[in-house]
Parts: sequence; C-alpha cells; structure tokens
Amino acid sequence: MLVLGIVGATVALTALVVPATAAYAASQRAANAADAAALAAADALSGAVPGVPCALAEQAAAVNGAALAACEVEGPVASVTVTVSAFAVELRADARAGPPGWTG
Repeated sequence: MLVLGIVGATVALTALVVPATAAYAASQRAANAADAAALAAADALSGAVPGVPCALAEQAAAVNGAALAACEVEGPVASVTVTVSAFAVELRADARAGPPGWTG
C-alpha cells in the first residue's frame, strides 16, 4: 500500500512539474528569439549588416522558432515583439536594441 502511495505521489508531481517546466522553456525561447530579432534589426540600422531591419528581424525570429508580431524602428533603435506557440498557448516576448542611452 505504501509503494502505491509513493508511486501515485510521484506521478502526480510529475504531471505538475513537466508542463510548468515546458512553459518556462518556451518563454525563454520566446525571449531569446526577441533578443536575436531586435539585435538583427539594430545591426541593419547601424549599417553593420546590409538589409532591411524588420526583414532581418523576421528572419532571426524564424531561425529561433518564433514569429515576428511587431517591429518598430525609431532612429537607431529597433523594438520587436515575437510570438511562440506552446501547448496551444501563444507566448509573447518584447525586446529593444540600439545604442545605450538613446531616448529619441
């Protein structure tokens, strides 16, 4: 009887921990994709790489398993929003990249 209780508790704990861990991993993937997309757009704005800033942001987001939801360019600063689907839920992450201290 004790073994059955321990097995049941282990299964219940696993059923709670696995989805929470997967959701955390997906949120981190969204944050990483947003950072990469913002940096790609800022690199294009600065002239470090050739290309259209928001197009490069979209490519960077896709490479990281996300979709670009929004891209705004203001001066030398790029702000992006990406989405990642996980467990039929869409997670969003925002990022901003550009020169330090620039306020526009």
